[in-house]
Amino acid sequence: MKNHIVPAFRLTLVMLMIVGIYLAFVYGGSKILPTHGNAEVINYKGQKFYANIGQEFKSDKYFHGRPSSVNYNAAGSGGSNKGPSNEEYLEIVQKRIDTLKLQNPDMLNARIPVELATASGSGLDPDISPEGALYQVKRIARVRNLSEEQIKNLISIQTEKPFLGLFGPSKINVLKLNIALDQLK
Repeated sequence: MKNHIVPAFRLTLVMLMIVGIYLAFVYGGSKILPTHGNAEVINYKGQKFYANIGQEFKSDKYFHGRPSSVNYNAAGSGGSNKGPSNEEYLEIVQKRIDTLKLQNPDMLNARIPVELATASGSGLDPDISPEGALYQVKRIARVRNLSEEQIKNLISIQTEKPFLGLFGPSKINVLKLNIALDQLK
């Protein structure tokens, strides 16, 4: 028994050191991020919003984000767990596509960006691609009586480029974009 306890104790200490170093690395890395590893809180019109969590926008005068499989409930984050061949899932995606075509009648023949029809793995993705935003420009310009060019410029300003120009796609935070849209004159 003594032959087993000492090696097990040593292995436990080595693993604690490895895990401790890893945790210190992750924690230290989070502190160099713009939000220092914390949620990005935006106060707007007397309300508090979290820019890191997808928000639901139903009005035609706003950009719509990714659909949520958890109804934008951050306490219940998760995907639908349905595969691409699941009949129920395919019906849900088709309903989303039909709704997008109804909301954006000027874009009937345009390719629908995938993030506007499918939910993310967490169901709370706060970002869409520039293509997802551009798909909605005509509807928003018509409803708000703005030029398409004004809205496209706003999209360009709000687009976050990939990290170091290499890692990840270009993206737009839908909450920040809609707040900027409200402030457009």
